This record gives sequence, structure tokens and C-alpha cells, in this order.
Amino acid sequence: MASHRRPKQPSRTRVTVLTTAAAAAVALSANAANAAPSEKPSKDEVKSKVDKLYEEAEQATEKLNGAKEKQEKLQKEISAIQDTVARGQEDLNGLRDSMGLAAAAQYRTGSIDASLQLFLSSNPDDYLDKASTADQLSAQQVEALKKIQEKQRELAQERSEASEKLKDLSSTRTELAKKKKEVQAKLAEAQKLLNTLTAAEKAALAAEDARASRSASERVNLGNTPPASNFAAAAFQAAQTQLGKPYVYGATGTASYDCSGLTSWAYAQAGVSIPRTSQAQANAGTHLSLSQLKVGDLVIFYGDLHHVGIYAGNGQVIHAPRTGTVVRYEAISNMPFQFGVRI
Repeated sequence: MASHRRPKQPSRTRVTVLTTAAAAAVALSANAANAAPSEKPSKDEVKSKVDKLYEEAEQATEKLNGAKEKQEKLQKEISAIQDTVARGQEDLNGLRDSMGLAAAAQYRTGSIDASLQLFLSSNPDDYLDKASTADQLSAQQVEALKKIQEKQRELAQERSEASEKLKDLSSTRTELAKKKKEVQAKLAEAQKLLNTLTAAEKAALAAEDARASRSASERVNLGNTPPASNFAAAAFQAAQTQLGKPYVYGATGTASYDCSGLTSWAYAQAGVSIPRTSQAQANAGTHLSLSQLKVGDLVIFYGDLHHVGIYAGNGQVIHAPRTGTVVRYEAISNMPFQFGVRI
């Protein structure tokens, strides 16, 4: 005879646990189905990110160049002050020696009352000569004291100035190290992105850069724009001799250059000294609109003025673009033009 007992119902706790587990399983399945597989960035995406990193690296490079320039200037100023202090100390020592001789001469005249010295002297004329010398030495002594005090104040001020400049130099060196690390980090990040590309993608990017670059032997239509001046023409001609040289941050030639390194080197070949950084070069002469540019004028790019080139004519600029490229001609329209500068 079959049993008609009702099957045992699961407890409420068991039902809750099973329901929760089932819901979780469904959710996981749904998430797995909806989650897109991790996609590798395309060549164009990598290029865009790398270009941005290179731009940021160049911004940091110009700040690095500024810190280097400041460091060199401070070192020269400190050296000059130290030389001045050394010479001042020699002068002070000489004044002190003179003071010592004057004091000794004063002592040798004695401190006897003048009337007794005259009475006891066997040679009144000789006494009068000594008395006159003593008075003269006393006046010299007072003058020497004044000179010593003045020289001591000068040395104290110069030493204080040197101390402040040494502190400034220390903070500048700290800033220099920080900016150098910042540049290196940007370049390392860019290289890491480039390493995600296939060999074929890397070759394609290299080909694009090669097409963008121009060697010295290739003809570029520069039109017939006149030079801004004889030395501007000389600076432009000097820059042309460096076509094909690689961009290296902080470099000023002649094996490699960064943007402001090229422009400052080129103008130096024309016998003109201009500041080291693009921001300083931007304020080194008269500002010009695009239509006013002549060959040899500086051309400033980007809102923070972190890039500079030399106008080549016909809307072209010769410049050191960024890491991974070489000194080349490029259309001004390829970059955000700010203004020109006539030195």
C-alpha cells in the first residue's frame, strides 16, 4: 500500500539561500554576456595619445630649460660675488694692517704730557717733528677706522646676498630634477603605448613621420618672402644646415636639438644672443601677426608658448618638432599659431 504522506517542504531559510544563489548566477551570466572584451587601442588612438604625451613632454622640457638657464645664471652671479668678497677681504686685511701700523706709531710717541716732553727734550725741533707726526697718524687712524667699518658692512651685505643666491640655487636644482623626471615619465609613458602596437602598425607610423619630414636635399617651395634682416637671414640659413638632426629634449646642437635649442643656436650663428626658452624668446622682440612674418622671424605656437620655430617663407616653418622626429620644414597651419617675433 502506497504511502500518502505529503513530501516535506523546504524551510524558508533554504528557499532564500537558493533564490539568492540563483539570482547571483543569473546576474553573473548577464554581466559576462554584456561585458565587452578588453579591446586593444587602435593605431590612430595610440598615435593621438602619444602625440599628446609628447606635447606635454615638450612643455615640461621648456620649463626644464628655464631651470637650467636660471641655474647657470645663479652660478655665475654667485661666483662673481665670491670673487668680490675675496677681494674685499684682502682690502679689509690691508686696512687692518695699516691701522696696526698707525696704532704702533701712536704708541711709540708716548703718552707723556706735551709740555713735559718739550721741557725734557734735548732737541725741541725733533720733538715738534714727532708731535706733528703723531697728530697726522691720529687722523689717519680715524680715517682707517671709518674705512674698516664701511668695508665690513659691504662684505656682510655681499655675503648675505651670496647666501640668498645659494638658497635660490638649491631650490632651482630641486626644480630641475623634478622637471627632468616629469619629461622622462612622459616619454616613458609614450614609449609604453607605442610598444602595444604591432610591427606593421609601428612601421605605418614611422612612414607617416617620414612623409612629414623633409631632408636638406629635398626641395620645399618656400616662395620668395624677403628676410626680416641680414642676421635673420643668417639665422635661417644656419637652421637649414641642421635639417634632419634629431629632436632631443634639452639639446642645443649640433648633434641634436629641442625647439628653442635650435632657434637659439641658429641666432647665435648670426652673432645674435637670444634667450634659451621659447617663452623667453616670445618676449625677446616685436610681436607680429601671421601676415607680417618674414624669413628668419621666430614663430611661437600653443597658448602657453611652449614651442618655437623659424619662419621659412610661404607658410612654412623650420623647427625641431618633438621626440621621435627631426629638424624639418612644416606648415604653420599644422600647429596653433600665436604670433611671430622679430628679433
